[in-house]
Amino acid sequence: MENDLKNRNAKGFWWKRFFYSVTGATNDYELGPNWFASVMGTGIIANAAASLPLFSNKLHSFALIVWCLASFMLIGLVLATCALSLKTQNAWKKHFNDPMMAQFYGAPPMAMLTVAGGTLLLGDNFLGQEFAHQITWALWFIGTITGLGSAIIIPYRLFTKFKVRPDSAFGGWLMPVVPPMVSAAIGAMLVPYTPVGVLRETMFYLCFSMFGLSLVTALIIISMIWSRLAHHGTSGTSRVPTLWIVLGPLGQSMTAAGILGTVAEGAVPSHIAHGFEMFTVLYSVPVFGFVLLWTCIATLLTIRARRRQMRFALTYWAFTFPVGTCVTGIAQLAHHTGLPLFKWASIFYYIGLLTAWAVAAFGTTKGMITGHLFRPPPSSVPPIISVKESHDPCDNEVNT
Repeated sequence: MENDLKNRNAKGFWWKRFFYSVTGATNDYELGPNWFASVMGTGIIANAAASLPLFSNKLHSFALIVWCLASFMLIGLVLATCALSLKTQNAWKKHFNDPMMAQFYGAPPMAMLTVAGGTLLLGDNFLGQEFAHQITWALWFIGTITGLGSAIIIPYRLFTKFKVRPDSAFGGWLMPVVPPMVSAAIGAMLVPYTPVGVLRETMFYLCFSMFGLSLVTALIIISMIWSRLAHHGTSGTSRVPTLWIVLGPLGQSMTAAGILGTVAEGAVPSHIAHGFEMFTVLYSVPVFGFVLLWTCIATLLTIRARRRQMRFALTYWAFTFPVGTCVTGIAQLAHHTGLPLFKWASIFYYIGLLTAWAVAAFGTTKGMITGHLFRPPPSSVPPIISVKESHDPCDNEVNT
């Protein structure tokens, strides 16, 4: 009987493991900020469906269901996080001091902002227009403030505390600096609902400022990631999916630029508004080209890692939200140009988003059932080392 109980506990029930992670009843299970990436990846499906230049009307009911799912996921994770923080305060403190996990403190703000966008796009019929707008404003304010905090505090700790190897740059470094770009996109959607005059114009320029804040920082980090790949190669581990995060600030910047170009009329003087409309196309078309390039590179590197038995981890959710931002960004290009190229490209990326979500959701569900996703990593894990393929023993020696 005792052996049977041990076997059952070893296999475990996911709800027990989740309960332990929430209540802090044992130190063997914990919940980190990276879990909020699942809300981002789920919510963006609804937002992208509502933004598609084709078939969006037919997908309205589907988008509404997915938005409800993302909203419940956000509420559940917030409650679980609060309960865990009260029970075991050292867990999130440990994450805050971890050079890898700390980067994912940008995920909770983006999760709130993603749900805020879905609330504005889809929540009118479900919640009523006034209540939906109140929720959107509240989530936008909280997400923006916490997102700006992550964009300042986490890089500061990266510069002053975290030990960084020459091959340490990875897609996760973008996580704390992308939230202001998401705030810019969702905030731009709120510009028409801001009182006319100084407040609306201030809101418009505030969103454009956050656009610049995130874009410049993201370009620096993307350059560092490219440099790391060129000099050191890839690790072939579950860190590889984070390369897809590069698409996040690119797609989201196209989205923000498109929406700002749309709402500029009525927010700023007409001669300036015309400039923003032009900027939408002049900026987004070149970025679209790089998006296509990076999609191909990230796909090849991911296939390479899978052939080397890359294990599932929560980093698989990096396949979802960044691709979703490409859908919304390309959809904005389609709106401003009317070209079929961009309309069908957004559909192509949306199909990729749905596929990626299915893979990430399946792996996460399986990991919850087995319980291994709730377990903290061993304290004595060796650092992840990037290695290139080489037939020269001297090159191998240098890379390792």
